[in-house]
Amino acid sequence: MVVGEMPEGVDLLVVGGGPGGYVAALAAAQLGRKVVLVDADGEDGLGGICVRVGCIPSKALIELSSHIHAQHAWHERGAPTPANETVDLVKFQGWKRDVVGGLNNGVRGLLNRAGVDVRRGWFRFTRPDQGALVTDPDRPPTHLQFKSCIIATGSRPLELKHLPFDGKRVVSSTAILDLTELPKKVAVVGGGYIGLELGTALAKLGSAVTIVEAQESLLPTMNVTIGNLIAKQLEKFGVEVITNSRVTGDTGTKLQVQTSNGSLELDVDLVVVAVGRVPNTDDLGLEALRVTPGADGRLPVDTDLLLTPRVAAIGDITPGPALAHRASAQAHVAAGVLSGRPERFDPTTIATVVFSDPEVAQAGFTAAGAAEAGYKPGIASFPISASGRARTMGESIGFAEYVYDEDTGIVIGVTIVGAHASELIAEAALAIEMAAHLEDITGTIHAHPTMAEIHHEAASVAIGRPIHVPAAKRRDTGEGGAA
Repeated sequence: MVVGEMPEGVDLLVVGGGPGGYVAALAAAQLGRKVVLVDADGEDGLGGICVRVGCIPSKALIELSSHIHAQHAWHERGAPTPANETVDLVKFQGWKRDVVGGLNNGVRGLLNRAGVDVRRGWFRFTRPDQGALVTDPDRPPTHLQFKSCIIATGSRPLELKHLPFDGKRVVSSTAILDLTELPKKVAVVGGGYIGLELGTALAKLGSAVTIVEAQESLLPTMNVTIGNLIAKQLEKFGVEVITNSRVTGDTGTKLQVQTSNGSLELDVDLVVVAVGRVPNTDDLGLEALRVTPGADGRLPVDTDLLLTPRVAAIGDITPGPALAHRASAQAHVAAGVLSGRPERFDPTTIATVVFSDPEVAQAGFTAAGAAEAGYKPGIASFPISASGRARTMGESIGFAEYVYDEDTGIVIGVTIVGAHASELIAEAALAIEMAAHLEDITGTIHAHPTMAEIHHEAASVAIGRPIHVPAAKRRDTGEGGAA
């Protein structure tokens, strides 16, 4: 070994500064480990895709669009006429940078106080279990020899071969968040949660939006009832939804689409491709660990999250939903396991949220999933239109659906479609995690008037003692159905 390759000893190495990586670094530091965190962008990359160009910026855009749309709705209810009809995306970008910068600085401060050494560079494994190389164009390469390592390199937008990103006309779901001018006509390729969120936001801001989805309905991983409800709501925003269709190419002015009834061309100014994400595992030197990613690029791990006795993987690069909160939860387990603690990642449920209009949130089983798992599922729905608080907000679209085990009365799944579903799903996730009985929910006094009362109401329907819907409403409405 030459002098330039003399390795630096590292106790616990974390690769990636996103919600999985930085939480892993903090968790390990709390356990007494000396931590080095490597990110391709160094301290500027802290917070990862989520904070910098993903969930935080996208929700900021959604909030802006919802506020603008709500101004018009509330004008009809007595509010003053909106003074400015034009959205200023330049000002929005400044505000967004402040939001992202504040969160990035917050993470930076937490890591600094925990004694975590944050470094910039590209990472590759070089030897089985212990060896790694970090390269940076501005400094000599660094060879590391670690005792433990947690990989949390996240994912990136999937690019279609016949529709490559050019950064101008064809863009990814991350690039769209940097707009300084509102496009007149937009096509969103992909009707999953990312495409739906961005398409809805752009439509509310004033763009003419068309969403093209290959499956039979929007949100194809959820029940078709939910996708159809969202599609109907999108019509109010002027969004055209084309399902059972695939994009075949782009001429530079027209997007070419093959539908079940033939082909068509969409005259659009901007094409947003939101068809999924790819795990960042293709340039990590995994062959040095003798680890082979699956066909989808993800790394196989068990409940201990270990790839080898010294190396763990978390977040989007592991099988399961690509969710920031999942990565953060895995981070604590990985740090514990590599520090000799008897930890395992085996949650009863991980809540999923779609920031559409109305919002969609799910935790636990759907009725169909519960039946497949061997339960005898009961279903009870409560319409959002029967909520007094929802009425005062002018939000009456949607429902709360409880799925429970008919033999025990234990709550095993909840779906909420409606205003603030993203916040309301937390109570459901807690109930499922704690194996709560329906009467635990009905026996909990919920404040009035609040949206959270829908939990009490849906559980009351399930036990046959509804108050704000007729008793006849207690019936199996089908997965995703609303009374």
